[in-house]
Amino acid sequence: MDINWFLLAPAAFFAGMVDAVVGGGGLIQIPVLLSQFSQTAIPTLFGTNKVSSIAGTGASLWRYARAVPIPWAVVLPATLAALVGAWLGAAVVAWLPREAMRPLVLVLMLAVAIYTFRRKDFGHSASRELVPADRWRGALLGLTIGFYDGFFGPGTGSFLIFGFVRLFGMDFLKASASAKVINAATNLSAIAFFASHGPILWTVGLIMAACNLAGAQVGTLLALKRGVGFVRQAFLVVVAVLIVKLAWDMLAPAA
Repeated sequence: MDINWFLLAPAAFFAGMVDAVVGGGGLIQIPVLLSQFSQTAIPTLFGTNKVSSIAGTGASLWRYARAVPIPWAVVLPATLAALVGAWLGAAVVAWLPREAMRPLVLVLMLAVAIYTFRRKDFGHSASRELVPADRWRGALLGLTIGFYDGFFGPGTGSFLIFGFVRLFGMDFLKASASAKVINAATNLSAIAFFASHGPILWTVGLIMAACNLAGAQVGTLLALKRGVGFVRQAFLVVVAVLIVKLAWDMLAPAA
């Protein structure tokens, strides 16, 4: 099979760059993989996407952790709960159709976008100190978003960032860094799941991973250099793209 690296490599690089700032890299990589390998099983392509994504996520997490104080007291419970939630969400897929989630997610995304846009100071600076009870709130957030990620998936990073800002008073930069911890853990879990349910295109995934990692370095550098305002703007752009994609996916079958 002829592989168009002039398409896959830039897509992986750009996905890594976007994902490092506010998440949403899957919006770029998965459609490209689907178009390039149209005869390949979906679990194989999703697993290949995760192999690429985890390289960029890990690299951006490492760089964020050196420059941004990550509130581990909240993030670790959220990460462990997210792993449980993702497994539960994946298990529920057998009983409930994913398509039932689309209208609800579209409404939630619109609410997130409107709230963030109207609150000009939202996430520009830390609004409060963390308290012991936030560990349980973090676990609940991780369980909920992890379940959503395992069951449906689109916008997971955006929901995590919004949750960290809204529930724990973080600024957008710290929220983005914190979300990377959960993203890395759930990506690793997803790779294990997809690898056990079918072959992964390891050569494609690893080459894309190198490009994704390079893009993540650029994205993280931009986020750290340009600060909270830049991350907030990028967040709104990615949420807007998600809204358009979800609406298109709902309306396209009817067209």
